Amino acid sequence: MTNVTDSFVLLGHWPSAGSFGFNTDILATNLINLSVVIGVLIFFGKGVLSDLLDNRKQRILNTIRNSEELREKAIEQLEKARARLRKVEMEADQFRVNGYSEIEREKMNLMNSTSKTLEQLENYKNETIHFEQQRAINQVRQRVFQQALQGALGTLNSCLNNELHLRTINANIGMFGAMKEITD
Repeated sequence: MTNVTDSFVLLGHWPSAGSFGFNTDILATNLINLSVVIGVLIFFGKGVLSDLLDNRKQRILNTIRNSEELREKAIEQLEKARARLRKVEMEADQFRVNGYSEIEREKMNLMNSTSKTLEQLENYKNETIHFEQQRAINQVRQRVFQQALQGALGTLNSCLNNELHLRTINANIGMFGAMKEITD
């Protein structure tokens, strides 16, 4: 890189041979070079630059058009979503109302069935009490009967003597014998 720079520097020190030569004034040459470069760029680059700007403009317009289409689709989807939301809210309200009425209906059914169950339990309780009373009465009757029977047997045993006892046994044997003859 230094060789290229050195060669330009050396060219600047040549003695001028007539009308052709190198201008070593940096400020004057830069302005001329810049105007030549800009002129060439404008002349040759105008078509390329305008094509680039047209392409960029088309891309921007396409992007804007696509954005508008997406916006319209988004608005349409938003409206559909809002409609679905309203529908779901109405259904939720309907379910809520139906749920409350269903709860009330179930509450009444539960209260009625509980009332019937309590009534049946009360009837079973009364029947059980009545049964237990009858059983207790029967047990008391059996005891009274057993005590009366034991008292009667005790009285009979104390009143009966051996002779009366033998006559009763013979009378009973005679009755059994007569019954046997009737059945044969």
